Amino acid sequence: MASTVTLITTTMAPKTTPTPTSGVRAAHQGGILEGANPSKYDSRNPIIIFIIQAGIILVFCRLLNYPLSKIRQSKVIAEIIGGILLDPSVFGRISGFSDTIFPRESIPTLSLAANLGLVLYLFLIGLEVDLRLLLSNWRVALSVGAAGMALPFGLGCAIAYGLYHEFREDAGLVSISFGTYMLFVGVAMAITAFPVLCRILTELKLLRTQVGIVVLSAGVGNDVVGWILLALCVALVNAGTGISALYVLLTCVAWILFLVYGIRPAFVWILRRTGSIQNGPTQSMVALTVLMTLVSSFFTGIIGVHPIFGGFLIGLICPHDSGFAIKLAEKIEDLVTVLFLPLYFALSGLGTNLGLLDSGATWAYVIGVICVAFVGKFVGGTIAARLCRMVWRESFTVGVLMSCKGLVELVVLNIGLQAKILSQRTFTVFIVMALVTTFATTPLTTALYPPWYQKKIAAWKRDEIDWDGNLLDQDSQSVNTDVVSTDKQDASEVRRLLVYLRLQCLPSLFAFLSLLGADRSRGHASRVHPSKAVTNAGGQSDEPTPLLQKQPLQIHGLRILELGERLSSIMKESEIEDVPTTDLVVNSFYSFSQLNSLAVSGGVEIVPEGSYAEILSRSISQQGSDMVLLPWSENGSLSETRNTSFEHSQQRIHENGPHSQFVGAFLNRAPCHAAVFVNNGFGRPAQEEHGGSTTQSTSPLSLGGNYGLPTVTLADHSHHIFFPFFGSPDDRAAMHFVLRLAHNANVTATILFVDLDQSSSDTGNKFMPPPTDATGKNGVNVTASASQETFEQEKAFFISMKDSLSAELGPRVVFGSLNTSQPLHDTLNRAKSEVAQSAKSSGDLIVLGRGHDSRISFRAEKLAIVGQTSQAGSDVSHSLGDIAQVLMATEIKASLLVVQAKKDRTSSSV
Repeated sequence: MASTVTLITTTMAPKTTPTPTSGVRAAHQGGILEGANPSKYDSRNPIIIFIIQAGIILVFCRLLNYPLSKIRQSKVIAEIIGGILLDPSVFGRISGFSDTIFPRESIPTLSLAANLGLVLYLFLIGLEVDLRLLLSNWRVALSVGAAGMALPFGLGCAIAYGLYHEFREDAGLVSISFGTYMLFVGVAMAITAFPVLCRILTELKLLRTQVGIVVLSAGVGNDVVGWILLALCVALVNAGTGISALYVLLTCVAWILFLVYGIRPAFVWILRRTGSIQNGPTQSMVALTVLMTLVSSFFTGIIGVHPIFGGFLIGLICPHDSGFAIKLAEKIEDLVTVLFLPLYFALSGLGTNLGLLDSGATWAYVIGVICVAFVGKFVGGTIAARLCRMVWRESFTVGVLMSCKGLVELVVLNIGLQAKILSQRTFTVFIVMALVTTFATTPLTTALYPPWYQKKIAAWKRDEIDWDGNLLDQDSQSVNTDVVSTDKQDASEVRRLLVYLRLQCLPSLFAFLSLLGADRSRGHASRVHPSKAVTNAGGQSDEPTPLLQKQPLQIHGLRILELGERLSSIMKESEIEDVPTTDLVVNSFYSFSQLNSLAVSGGVEIVPEGSYAEILSRSISQQGSDMVLLPWSENGSLSETRNTSFEHSQQRIHENGPHSQFVGAFLNRAPCHAAVFVNNGFGRPAQEEHGGSTTQSTSPLSLGGNYGLPTVTLADHSHHIFFPFFGSPDDRAAMHFVLRLAHNANVTATILFVDLDQSSSDTGNKFMPPPTDATGKNGVNVTASASQETFEQEKAFFISMKDSLSAELGPRVVFGSLNTSQPLHDTLNRAKSEVAQSAKSSGDLIVLGRGHDSRISFRAEKLAIVGQTSQAGSDVSHSLGDIAQVLMATEIKASLLVVQAKKDRTSSSV
């Protein structure tokens, strides 16, 4: 029996050949603790070396991007240079660098991750292409796009003859016909980098100019045609015979038709059924979209066309309704652009070897390729733009922008390298061309089409100036009679107001703006049902109609969003016409205006954070606004993140921050009257001492507020305004605005003339010598003279406003005076006695002029009140003035409105 068992065991036991590692049944699990080298490639565990490679690539590209971003270069430049520096010709010369960090065995794993990311990125590029733009501007897109492709394509075919015969003996090439090689080189010369082009247009604020519209429309058509030609070229290379290439092309066309007429309608139906178009894609819809992208890439890959073409097609068929494409891009883009794309550029760099450019003939071709790529695009785009009746300088700008290559060019070149159309030497030649043309685009565009020239050409096309910049006579032109009559009114009256809309400040901002609306307590009669209305002899209803304001205040709400690095931000800017219809803040503003009888319009701007002040000034000029209203940030930053609690926001409201610096920068260049609204409970009843705080925190279970807290109904809609008049142009503008607010029946006001008592000298407030001009430090308006005559003029103005007070305002507005040797201290005490007297009121308001009488220095008294280290920091003083800093630091229970008058500027022609 024992012998039988032994026999069976021996028979069934596998026969193994003894090896040195046969004793090791599993990989070491101790890693570096057992002496393993993590940088050594292990085919059974490639993730370790992949993490090392990805980390080095990410850090390297980010470090390069920082200095290049300072000269307004796109991130793609840093990634291209980063890839080149990691290639064998630079860091590869370090002994053991390439063999240790990028061993040849690890390249397939790195390539797999990079190409998966490339497929997803081409999907994002297709998602970014809005074919509606191409259809709405098809004439200019056809002319500029065709000329911008035909000329560089022809020149590329010409130089392809020399490249083909000079470098066809290089190692690693397949045997292809000259026609196929010529087609590839022509496509590489003719293609335009649409994503990089969008970024440049957005950063230079050209997207909505005629130049931007022309370039963007032509770029869309150029991009689509370029990818189709590239797919044809790859099909010709992969196909064994001409008939096979025809079959590949026909199959690809059939797949496109199937996607457009079969898949897209079903996809849109599913999106509408699930509410993804209106509310953004659900996780299931994102998964479905990614699955469609992978399936399409799989199909185009197996038929002989590159897989990236399939991803691009799925992006093209995605709908752009209600911002769906933007919301979908936001779900996917970060991982693709942060991780996968730098990996792809690193692979491009590993295929680049600058050391191969080692002969005069090679460098001659480098210069020749650069010249052909730039001159072909520049001349073709310029001539086509000129034929579209653009001026020469605009046409030159179009030509320069169309020469941008960037990332798309690298994708094309890598496909050529993988298909063995290009050798490593010719690949390096084209990489240098892509780098030079992309790098030159931004500085050349800035030089050819600077902001001052944009303003000049816009005014010239509106017939406001002649070509030399001289103003034209407007008397002969037909002008709207309402505008003429409006312009004849007092210049101090605010007729057109621009409001900067911030999400956090909407409740208090709406409560404040409601005071400027029509007074609904007067002029309204009870409505009568149409069936019961009595008709007069003329057949018209005798039902009374509400009285309307003769000339209502026109308010334009401007929503400013930050232009980030994300592709979705650029998509929002390129589809800016659709953004106001879907933006919740703008739509809320429209609804608010209907409820408060306000004539409003709204708009959205997407700009870099550093351009907020500039875009505000530009919008004021475009809207012809008399005043701009800026809400003060409740968290100290320009971003609109949610605050943790009301108390926390009240602490942050006094701190220095980017928003304070933005307000100061804008006020120093404001082209009209300006007011800064600092909210402190405006539009809501005062909190009970025991009521706790109103939180805005989010939880994993709910995004709502504290539903357990009772909602207080505003039984008292009254507001009280306290305005200390110190005497300055800013105070005069504030006086007019206070009286405008007082026309609302729910508003009362106390206007106090502050007169500094010169007989006392123990307060530290001193008379200052007259300033040299009418502008004080930090751009604050001050009176031009400190003489007694100026003081008498300010006092006379105050008395005239008091004496001219209408009978309607008499019961609600009180004028007074305060003779004091401690203006800040006494004004503060008077303010505390005026505001927050009713616990049921809707919030009180203190109005201040940003500047004050230059005779007075408040420094000593301010330090005595708030101390050396005030909660309201120095930026607050620079932005809003010393008096506002004191009131904010003492946390008075009222909101602030700081007013600055329009500065006198010498007019200059554009």
